[in-house]
Amino acid sequence: MCAAHETGDGAVGEDLFASSVMVRPAPKDRFPSAERGARQVYQLIRDELLLDGASRMNLATFCTTWLEDEARRLMAESMDKNIVDKDEYPQTAELERRCVHMLADLFHAPDPAHATGTSTVGSSEAAMLCGLAAKWRWRNRRQAAGKDHSRPNFVCGSVQVCWEKFARYFDIEIRQVPMPAGHLLTPEAAVARCDENTIAVVPTFGQTFTGLFEDVAGISAALDDLQERTGLDVPIHVDAASGAFVAAFCAPDLRWDFRLPRVKSINASGHKTGLAPVGSGWALWREVDDLPKELVFNVNYLGGEIPTVGLNFSRPGGQVITSYYNFVRLGRAGYTKVQAAAYEVAQHIAAGVGELGHFDLVYDADPRRGIPAVTWQLAAGEHRFDLFELAEELRTRGWLVPAYTLPADQQETAVQRIVVRHGLSIDMADLLLADLRRAVTKLDHPERQVPHEPTTASGFNHDATPAVPTEQLDR
Repeated sequence: MCAAHETGDGAVGEDLFASSVMVRPAPKDRFPSAERGARQVYQLIRDELLLDGASRMNLATFCTTWLEDEARRLMAESMDKNIVDKDEYPQTAELERRCVHMLADLFHAPDPAHATGTSTVGSSEAAMLCGLAAKWRWRNRRQAAGKDHSRPNFVCGSVQVCWEKFARYFDIEIRQVPMPAGHLLTPEAAVARCDENTIAVVPTFGQTFTGLFEDVAGISAALDDLQERTGLDVPIHVDAASGAFVAAFCAPDLRWDFRLPRVKSINASGHKTGLAPVGSGWALWREVDDLPKELVFNVNYLGGEIPTVGLNFSRPGGQVITSYYNFVRLGRAGYTKVQAAAYEVAQHIAAGVGELGHFDLVYDADPRRGIPAVTWQLAAGEHRFDLFELAEELRTRGWLVPAYTLPADQQETAVQRIVVRHGLSIDMADLLLADLRRAVTKLDHPERQVPHEPTTASGFNHDATPAVPTEQLDR
């Protein structure tokens, strides 16, 4: 190596890519001994990140990938605020309080002005907090009645992996109903798995696998009937991570929230259809008594105390501040306009997919049936390609359109799904459809050699496999 590369970094007038940082491999396995220039290290890392996909073209993720400049500025200006430190950052705490009451109003809590809720790192933390509250309510009732409280369970359909983790981490039996042909948990199947140890039924309002809403009102009615017949009073927690912020505006008469008395808690994801940056979730309870006091801790706040609940401690306040910005900036009218535009784009994509002739739509972005998403499977008959090959072909153009198999009992069915988020225009949708048509034409060419086995190596998976299977656990 020539002498010029032996010198220190960042010399005045030195070419960036001729500096020593840029002509040596980046540290990978050991903590580096020497410091390096900020400009060089920034460029080094920025260049590596070019290998990531473009988030706006990631049609698998539910998470926000576009923000207004003002929201970005608020995020940057709030990066040093620890939202858990209520006494040091009281106005951030006040904005969180306002957001909770606004959401309680949006989700029809009986007394929004005195609602109980909290911001969280994401909807998974919110789901776990609400699940813990259900467990403690059930346990307190069992203890008061002098009954055994060692075997809690909850009932759900095909859920996101956070619920499987909740069951494992907090030692609760998960009674997961296999996916039927209609893809959704039915009221009959939910009720059939309830007993005196059931802490809650958890319908998913915006299913990860298809985008469809499960029938919260139907499940509530079935549980009402169960109580009338048997005396069992089983509450509902609604996992509305994806659906809460769209149904409230685009299907306002749909009864899935606190309008149903049996719904005791709701988790919603601010960083999905709530339009906030990644790292934003909300847990809300119907009434103050639905959050057991055993889970509440009091912290110092403006010379007094404020109750808090959470699994995390230090975390940034910017996501809450940006959520409040969105609520005030858009209001009901603005959110309705934004979400209606997402549905319009999704329906445009659904029509384009249907016109190709190779696919059957599983879900077509009907706002009364699900979130702004499109899900399809291969039509019956022989095909020269599968959905996994199609996903790989689209990836060559930068599009991430996931293909995956459904959970049991539909594990033989492969689907593809697009989530339409704020920021995907009709113009971009047309570019996607053009690439989809080209990909299908290429893969369906009669001279193309067809693989003997389905191509599943690069499939997209919504599940996680525990390192130790459930049946091996010592309970």
